[in-house]
Parts: sequence; C-alpha cells; structure tokens
Amino acid sequence: MTEIKTHTDALGELLAAARRSSDFASGTLPYTDPPVAIAYFKTLVDDELLREHLLEALQTRLPVPCRGLEDIARALPIDGIELTDDIDVIQYKLFKGHVLLRLDGRDSRCALVPLESRRGIRQSNITESEFSVVGTNVGFIEDLETNIRLIRNQLNVPNLVVKEVSVGSVSRSRVAVLYLDGVANEDHVAHMLHRLNAVDFDVLFDTSQLDQLLSDDSRSPFPLFTTTERRDRVAFALLMGQVAVTSEGSAYFMLGPSTLFDFFLSTEDYLLPWTLASFFRIIRVLGVVYSVFASALYVAIATFHYEVVPTDLLGPLVNSRINIPFPPVMEVLFLEITVELLREAGARLPKRIGQTIGVVGGVILGQAAVEAALTSNILIIIVSLSALASFVTPIYKMSNTIRFIRFPIILLAAVWGGLGILMGCGFLLVHLTRLRSLGSPYTAPFYPLRFKDWNDSLMRASYQRLNGRAGYLRPQHPIRYKPKPVKRENRLDKE
Repeated sequence: MTEIKTHTDALGELLAAARRSSDFASGTLPYTDPPVAIAYFKTLVDDELLREHLLEALQTRLPVPCRGLEDIARALPIDGIELTDDIDVIQYKLFKGHVLLRLDGRDSRCALVPLESRRGIRQSNITESEFSVVGTNVGFIEDLETNIRLIRNQLNVPNLVVKEVSVGSVSRSRVAVLYLDGVANEDHVAHMLHRLNAVDFDVLFDTSQLDQLLSDDSRSPFPLFTTTERRDRVAFALLMGQVAVTSEGSAYFMLGPSTLFDFFLSTEDYLLPWTLASFFRIIRVLGVVYSVFASALYVAIATFHYEVVPTDLLGPLVNSRINIPFPPVMEVLFLEITVELLREAGARLPKRIGQTIGVVGGVILGQAAVEAALTSNILIIIVSLSALASFVTPIYKMSNTIRFIRFPIILLAAVWGGLGILMGCGFLLVHLTRLRSLGSPYTAPFYPLRFKDWNDSLMRASYQRLNGRAGYLRPQHPIRYKPKPVKRENRLDKE
C-alpha cells in the first residue's frame, strides 16, 4: 500500500534538511503559553528586527494563553505575515528570509514573518576582475553572512548545505563550506572538510590562502582551485556538483574540484548562442598558446632556425635586427621584463593613473627602444600581442601562471632552439597530467579521456545536450534536467 505523505511529514523533512546547515537556527520560546516553535536562517534574517520586533513583541504583547496563530499575527508589529500550511510556500519563504513560527510541533500550519535582512549589501557590489558584458555582474563582499545570503537567494533549494569551521590558531577565522546535498560527491565534501580541519595556520586573511593550504600540489604554478567573485559562477558550480569554500573577510569563493578548462570558461558562454560561445572559447585557448610560445619561437628562429622563415619575411627580420648588439634571448627578456614592470606598476597605482602609465609608458618605451637599437619592431609586435593574449582567460590567477611559464620556455629555446620548445612543452604536459584537484584529474575530460564531457570543454554544446553533469565530478545525480523538443508552429501554414 502506498504511503501518503502528510503536510506535517513534509514540513518535518524540510526542517530536517535545513538543520544540516550551520546557519540554520531552531528552537522553542519558553516564555509563551503555549511555547512557540521558531525556525529561521541566521544569514537571511535581520538580527535586530528579530530581537526588537518579533521576540520582544511575543514576550510582552502575546495574550496568555495564546489561542492560535491569529493571535501571534495580531501581536507582531510587522506587515505581510502569512498563515499557511502549503509546504511549497513555506519552503520558498523560509529560504527567502522569513521566520517560521508554530504553536504545536505536530501542526503543519505556520506563521511566516518577513524579516529578510537588507543590511551589509553594498549598492555597488559589482565584479571587478570578472566583468561580464552580457548578464548580471553581482559580486561578493567581505561579509560572510551576506555572501551566503546572496547564494541562498540565487539557489532557493532545501538541499543547499552550509558547514562552518574555524581555521587559524590565532585568528579562528570562520570558513564556510557550501554544497548541494544529493548532488555533490560525498567524498569531495569529506575531503574538503578534512583538509580544512587539518590546516595548521595562525591567521587567515583571505580565501586565496586556502587555495594554497588545501592544494594537492603546492609546488605547482597552476591554480588547482577556481577562485571567483561572481555569484552566478558559484551557483552554477554548486549545481554541477562542485564544493564552494569562502571565509570571513573575503570577497572570493574557492571552487573544487576544478580542471584546467574551468579557467577558460566564462559566464557569458552560457548566455550566448552555443556557436558564438564555442568560437570565443577556441579564441581563448589559441590566445593562451600564442602567449606561451610566441616569444620562445622568435628566439629559436632568430638564433637557430633562419631556414624556416619564408624568403619574403627573412629580409625584414634581418633588417630589423641588423643594428641590435644583443642576442635574441637578451632582446626578448629585456622587452618581456619591461612589459611585466609596466603591468605591475599599472596594477599597484591608482586606477586612473595606472591606465595612463600603462598606455603612455608602453608607447614611449617601445618607440625609444627601437630608436636606441635595443629591440626590433617585429619583436615589439610579438610581445605586445603576447601580453594581450595572456589576459584572455576569465580567471586572473591563470593569467599569472601564463605570464610565468613563458620565461623558462624562452630560456629553453635560447639553449636548444626548437628542441628546447618541444622539451618545455613535454615537461608542461607531463606536469599537467600529474596534477590533481581534490583528488580529481586536472586535465579531464581529455586525460583521462571522457567523451561524454566534451560537450562543455573546449566547445560548448546546445542546451539540449548540456543536461548532464561532468563525469569527473562523480556527482550523485549525473542528470540535471531532461530536455524536451520544442514544438515550433508556423502560423502561415495554418492560415
């Protein structure tokens, strides 16, 4: 015989699922007659309104004995109180910042009091390092409760679990771990919590420090966790089955496990047609390849391999270097380091001054270097394009890695030419295939090979084919939704 789930059972399951989160509070008010049961999310409710308008009113204005929820609604000086037993309404309002009140633990009828917190949210919490032209640009701030509230407002689901731990022997900083229960792999959640509890550190200033403390390989220059300031990126990662981590005082979330291709994905990719999104992803990958190897190829060709240059281009190349007294590697290093100095100076100076220094300094120094016969015109073009291409990745940490790995490949090209570039490429591939992010392969879905996950890697497929979660995440539910064919009717045919 099929059991029929009552409203009381459904409400009990909803509250049981909510109690798994550290920011959920529930209990009984002993100073009312009969006792009133209360439940709410601390990150969604305004504490001051809760104390002054709800708890104080229940203690002083509630009639004794209380005959029902109607007496509670009349006693509270708050508008918009709703009395209902609809579990869908209760779930929606509870996760939107309402306080749930009940007189009898066996009664499914509740009073929903709107006490949603609006404090702590800046009017201009706009993303800075991950700006998007299409779509919203809602970012996080340095308050933990506000950041969790932003995620809960985006994902109004009962299986969003928040676990809070303390990190730092001196600071005892609050760190929150977020995941979707029933979606995220339990091993990933357990590994993340275990690593956080095992951290031995004095003061935690930012979530970016956790990226290094929790990394599977702290010696690698590649970031093994995705760091983002965008709310939509964190929400999408949670839906896919990843684990999110943030700390008090930080405006960034850390996502894991991550792969190399996660750093080439932009939120705009899912807001544009799949053909355009795939084109832009390929452009990013090609830009990174160019940025890493362009200067090294110039050194190898100018030092060892003049024969690979077409005859029509050989003349301009030789003429551009005819008065330069330095070998190609010194010429390239001089220009690359100059660009890095300009980039660092522009980043450290105030915004308006930094932009002026970057543009004016680059033009003046480039022209002066050519006139002084310190570098060639062709190399200035190559290095300038390499500097631009290094910023095509949406995640800033990967841009830093690209800037770094260019230099050892340039040195290898100066010693062994094209063979040195191949050696550097081989070392790079071996290193990438050995990396792990929270125990998962860093180069998935290409190594190990997972054809099913190619729909959202180098290219983005249509939404009809993006209904599954990535296999390398090992989610508990691999299917996100079941796409249905759209019936397109032609009105002209009917007429």
